[in-house]
Amino acid sequence: QVQLVESGGGSVQAGGSLRLSCVASGYIYTRKCVGWFRQAPGKEREGVAALDTLGGNTDYANSVKGRFTVSQDNAKNTVYLQMNNLKPEDTGMYYCATAIGYVLTMRLSDFHYWGQGTQVTVSS
Repeated sequence: QVQLVESGGGSVQAGGSLRLSCVASGYIYTRKCVGWFRQAPGKEREGVAALDTLGGNTDYANSVKGRFTVSQDNAKNTVYLQMNNLKPEDTGMYYCATAIGYVLTMRLSDFHYWGQGTQVTVSS
């Protein structure tokens, strides 16, 4: 059974940084995309970043380009989201998810497994 567990959320002031982690277990698939999503209260869940775990390619939402970086540590089965220069509009619940068989996508319907989320709050 595939499990994803996020951690690293917290409360920071604008301009601060956080690093989120997503630890995966139960995988047997080599071709997969890991995505980071966020959802603010009253808003739809949106894609933030995606990683092609086999080729190392990445994709980002325009709102976070240049500030967020997604990376992986295969030895630890972990994908990270480094978030710098955080803004109040980055506030929300952050989720990692896996799209089995996909190279690079941020379309919600492509993702099969989801973590429970970790809260990020950025104050001005």
